[in-house]
Amino acid sequence: MGTILAVDDEPDLRFLMRRILTRAGHQVVEAGNGAIALDVLRKTRPDLVVTDVMMPVMDGIELIDRLRADPATATIPILAVSSHWHLAAGADAALGKPYDRADLVAAAERLLREGRDRR
Repeated sequence: MGTILAVDDEPDLRFLMRRILTRAGHQVVEAGNGAIALDVLRKTRPDLVVTDVMMPVMDGIELIDRLRADPATATIPILAVSSHWHLAAGADAALGKPYDRADLVAAAERLLREGRDRR
């Protein structure tokens, strides 16, 4: 199982994501926007980032661009989970909101497997 960084500006949605992913056996750390996510990434290296796209301060698109541009984070798989999922061109996969719990777990676990294989 892996460590997942869940990034969403809606606390209730982060809570649901954390519950779903922890019940699937993963450790979840959270951030309320892209800027906070970058701070979290300085302290811990997650195996996967699951991010919303539309957020204040720093949106998911900028977060994805920054992660891809930094050699230290470029290989971390990214799952975009948003009603605007189609805007997340740099993500490895995307799910539209609302999403099915099983689809979230399946996408996360697939990216965790592929991410470990790439490293």
